[in-house]
Amino acid sequence: MEYRGWIGRPWPELNEGVLYTDTVKYPPSTPVPSLLEYYVSKYKESASRKGWLQRIQNGQIRVDGNVTTDADFSLRGGATLVYHRLPWREPEVPYRLGVLYEDAHLLAVNKPSGLQVLPGGLFQQRTVLKQLEWYTAEKEKHQPASGVSSDEARLWKPAPVHRLGRGTSGLLLCAKSPAAKSRLAADLAAGTSVSIGRVQKGNSEVDRRISKTYRALASGIITEDEIVAEYPIGKVKYEGVAGGLYMASESGGKPSRSKVTVLWRNVVDNRTLVEVQIFTGRPHQIRIHLAALGHPLVGDPLYVSGGRPRDDLNQAIPENLEEKCLDPAEDGGYQRPEAVLPGDCGYLLHAWCLSFVHPFTSQEMTVVAPAPPQLQLPAEKENATSGLSLS
Repeated sequence: MEYRGWIGRPWPELNEGVLYTDTVKYPPSTPVPSLLEYYVSKYKESASRKGWLQRIQNGQIRVDGNVTTDADFSLRGGATLVYHRLPWREPEVPYRLGVLYEDAHLLAVNKPSGLQVLPGGLFQQRTVLKQLEWYTAEKEKHQPASGVSSDEARLWKPAPVHRLGRGTSGLLLCAKSPAAKSRLAADLAAGTSVSIGRVQKGNSEVDRRISKTYRALASGIITEDEIVAEYPIGKVKYEGVAGGLYMASESGGKPSRSKVTVLWRNVVDNRTLVEVQIFTGRPHQIRIHLAALGHPLVGDPLYVSGGRPRDDLNQAIPENLEEKCLDPAEDGGYQRPEAVLPGDCGYLLHAWCLSFVHPFTSQEMTVVAPAPPQLQLPAEKENATSGLSLS
């Protein structure tokens, strides 16, 4: 599939910082803590006691609109607190997105590996969401929206309908209106499948309106032409990951199912190019399932054979994964944990094809995101060199 164009604006050196708003809520009979104790007790994962004291003394916190630098300031129930996280230099990431499809309701883009979809952690501005906001603002300068009836629709910015891991490249479907987002979200909630249509779920049939297909490069040679992986996915405690890390679980995990089809066996390099179709949408499902099969993704810094994280949980992050950014300690925050995190890149996984029913026209559509060279078949590489297209 050919690109309709490219979007993306280079990132500014520093982001705009972030404002976090809280309302103090305590029962009438409960003593309300001081400003410092409130933040230390409620947000101990964000910074140490010393860090929160530093933020207060820096004038980064307002109480009912007024900057308060007194850590012992007595709060009252109902008070509004606003903490300003200072602007910082986010890690270097790509910014260009290839446009694969666009109409009045939908936008499908090819996301590069390394770019986060939604704000989180160190990445508050350098995200797909921010590039979509800039893209929309630029379009509205030249093509003002017409015929928009509601304030909600006028204020709406294109939003991703689903997520891709930061290290995962490929097709990301975005909604350009609240109605489109709602309808596609409902389709996703019904699950994914290998094909669109009526499928069995329990004792009844349901409509499957979205189908996802990925490409991945697995380590080792997979001898079977096709495998169905059905390893439950649960959690384990892990440094730096609130709520725990997802992994293959023998008991207590949620049912998960993936279909792995071999496309090409590279005996020389001991690698297998595969196509993966997912029937469930668990976090890191493909990475975990291939690792559980004994074939972790090539370059995966976290998951090893068995579908579990590396045994050395406190293993220092490899040099090539180190984030070059403003030291969070300058804002009173914690340093990055000295361990590999799920969002670290290096693995080869690409959201290659998405089939879905258009939420307004009811037309069945298929969009393909060209795979990077490492995830192409030899014939595809040859045709790309000669200028031919297989789609």
